Amino acid sequence: EVQLVESGGGLVQAGGSLRLSCAASGFTFDDYAIGWFRQAPGKEREGVSCISSSDGSKYYADSVKGRFTISRDNAKNTVYLRMNSLKPEDTAVYYCGRYSDCEGWYDYWGQGTQVTVSS
Repeated sequence: EVQLVESGGGLVQAGGSLRLSCAASGFTFDDYAIGWFRQAPGKEREGVSCISSSDGSKYYADSVKGRFTISRDNAKNTVYLRMNSLKPEDTAVYYCGRYSDCEGWYDYWGQGTQVTVSS
């Protein structure tokens, strides 16, 4: 059974940092890209970042470029999203998803973790 479990969310002040984790199981982790997307109330779902399976290429939305860093540890089947210089507009539920590649769409995703940035 494919499972993706996010953790690391919380409440932080603007300018602060958080690190999200996405622990994967039930599939060959090395074969898939893993990405993060977020959903804020009343807003469209937004792709945040993705890391490929092959060469570790990384992709970021313009809204987070320079502030967020994605990484993966294939030995631990885990992807991380380091979020620095957080802004109130980063407040959302963050999900990780499994992608065939970062230009595609996700076929599995986790339950999400809430990130709240206070001003």
